[in-house]
Amino acid sequence: MDVLTLSRIQFAATISFHYIYPPLSIGLGVMLVIFEALWLRTGNPLYHQAARFWTRVFALTFALGVATGIVMEFEFGTNWATYSRFVGDVFGSALAAEGIFAFFLESGFLAILLFGWDKVGRTLHWFSTCMVCLGAHFSAIWIVVANSWMQTPAGYHIVGEGLRARAEITDFWAMVFNPSSMDRLFHTVCGAWQQGAFLVLSVSAWYLLRRRHLDFARVSMRVAFAVAVVASVLQLVSGHDSAAGVAKNQPAKLAAFEGLFETAPRAPLTLWGWVDEQGETLRGAVAIPGLLSWLVHGDADQPVRGLRETPPEDRPPVNSTFQFYHAMVALGFGLIGLAAWGSVQFWRGTLPQQRVLLWLLVLSVLGPAVANQCGWFAAEVGRQPWIVYGLLRTENALSAVVTADTVLLSLVLFTVIYALLFAVFVYLLNDKISHGPDPADLTPSGKLAAATIPEATGRP
Repeated sequence: MDVLTLSRIQFAATISFHYIYPPLSIGLGVMLVIFEALWLRTGNPLYHQAARFWTRVFALTFALGVATGIVMEFEFGTNWATYSRFVGDVFGSALAAEGIFAFFLESGFLAILLFGWDKVGRTLHWFSTCMVCLGAHFSAIWIVVANSWMQTPAGYHIVGEGLRARAEITDFWAMVFNPSSMDRLFHTVCGAWQQGAFLVLSVSAWYLLRRRHLDFARVSMRVAFAVAVVASVLQLVSGHDSAAGVAKNQPAKLAAFEGLFETAPRAPLTLWGWVDEQGETLRGAVAIPGLLSWLVHGDADQPVRGLRETPPEDRPPVNSTFQFYHAMVALGFGLIGLAAWGSVQFWRGTLPQQRVLLWLLVLSVLGPAVANQCGWFAAEVGRQPWIVYGLLRTENALSAVVTADTVLLSLVLFTVIYALLFAVFVYLLNDKISHGPDPADLTPSGKLAAATIPEATGRP
């Protein structure tokens, strides 16, 4: 394979592995804030136990996220030097903002969150938890802003020519609030909340199946179902807004999402199918006539632009974009249904008897993770052949001196190292789940015990 293909595979592999962990950290951060707030409000020791258990899981995901994220920054310089020069002014400001507003905020309060349970007062500890959660969200904000600028550039002008050309910011806030950034940020954060909530649901359902830590599982599920339902519904809303933005700003990508080649009114919304790119047709498709036009324009008679209006050399890989997008949508609707079904059974008190549903909840941890990956791939593959949409092609963004052999060797080494890291992650996560919540965490100690806490009332 040539250096371009290998470099793209390497970056896709490293970012896909990294992207397992930040959504978990963001989602679990929200769960920790809620668990600890409920403990402070009610005094129920089970909420304290839940907060401490999930803090240990959060620490594991946070560590893996930091370790795997560093690699990508080096890849920008080693494999994609021309791209780094082109976007340096834009990415430099966004990543600097991430360091100031996210990294320093998280690192400043992370030690208190992890090690300050018995050493600081309960209010300060909860405040530290909030700051770590906020820092994780700030990190998402600036990374999504930088990536969204690649999708819909704004607030810039081009300086220089040829290989020396670069984008220079003329309006910082126009760059931040570029046409796709807020929709994509909302969609990304909702997916992270889902991932954290369904992890909690998965582990809790496992405990119910094994008849272990039942009170802990019920308390964890109560919060997780609420977050899962809210996040799943918001994900549907944010997904619609994001797709409407894609129709306006990247029409070729939307056409690839739907396998739409012909511009025509009453454009159908395709449920599934297989795209024949050579024949420019959609095979085995099941579609709802007019629904895509209605979702995009609010009028089923309005046309949606097809791929034939885009030159073939500027079209994305249509079938892969189509399949990634539809896999994301299918998983999204499945998670909405599962969260709603599980919530009803939980509040009725019949969930422990629903073994099929419990097993689905155990497996549901994979749903948001796979959906987030598919959504990311649909967005990035659908942007091709541009690495910066309309400004810089992917084939022109490579480093001039990097060779295929070098990239292949580093790809093999990364694959081995990441496989080992994932094995360590699964082993440690399984160890924490097998051990379960610590009974000692039901009794706060140190300064937490010294604080006056309302007496818990009612059953957990």
